[in-house]
Amino acid sequence: MILIVESGATKTSWRSVDKDGRVRAALTAGLSPTCLDDDHIRTVMRQALPVLNPDGRMVSRVFLYSAGLVSPEAAAPFLGAMEIWCPLAQVEFHSDIVAAARALWGDGSGVVAIMGTGSNSCLYKDGKVVRNIRPGGYVLGDEGSGVALGRAFLADYIKGLVPDDVAADFDREFALDYAGIVRKVYKEQGASAFLGSVAPFVMQHIDHEYIRNMVTECLETFLKRSLARYGQDDPADAAARKVGVVGSFGCACKDILRSLGKDFGLEFVKFVKSPVDELVTYHSKSYGL
Repeated sequence: MILIVESGATKTSWRSVDKDGRVRAALTAGLSPTCLDDDHIRTVMRQALPVLNPDGRMVSRVFLYSAGLVSPEAAAPFLGAMEIWCPLAQVEFHSDIVAAARALWGDGSGVVAIMGTGSNSCLYKDGKVVRNIRPGGYVLGDEGSGVALGRAFLADYIKGLVPDDVAADFDREFALDYAGIVRKVYKEQGASAFLGSVAPFVMQHIDHEYIRNMVTECLETFLKRSLARYGQDDPADAAARKVGVVGSFGCACKDILRSLGKDFGLEFVKFVKSPVDELVTYHSKSYGL
């Protein structure tokens, strides 16, 4: 049996695949090693693993994918918990950008764009990440994400730039005054999650010209500052012009992205909301399951 774990800051998608090809699934809280302690990680694993392996079969391989898994030190909390539940398993860990790349391109080539609550990107060739433009996080970057869109909307809202009809809808749904917004962004934990939570509301008003222009500008910034730069060194590099997107925000914006891509010489060819099921296919083929 193999286990595949794909985690973000808010949720973790789990899959197990046994030798007969049977797939079991679980969904738990997030497991980002950069902001969670060992006890939390072990508690979440204790919830998921009995569902994934109710018969207590031997787990031979575990594939962990999470933002922040960039070194053995970062993976240490996961590895310690896995030794309890899967003592004989060989554990392989990767960052979320590798999860997205394998889900989109397998061992092939193309540009990878993660466009969910946050954003990231890379140029992927023959199964390897060859260039990664740093995402910068929700303060310094994350262009083309739910966070960036929420940030842009709130920046306009507090300055009275949002059209009255959209602002009234926001007031009804969020019931936040200026002080409440400042508190959530600057004083409470989970600022990025709060900013990202505004994006679905904004997307509900995509037919409004003002909102559509805001969304377009948010996406265009990502293309300009990240995606289009992968092909600058070699304009003839076909892999650098072919883009795949992972993330619910990017999938919701696919029509705008395809249109914008033409202006930058980019072709958006694949959209995947969540990489985990594509990763099941990828690893199952590798192990003949």
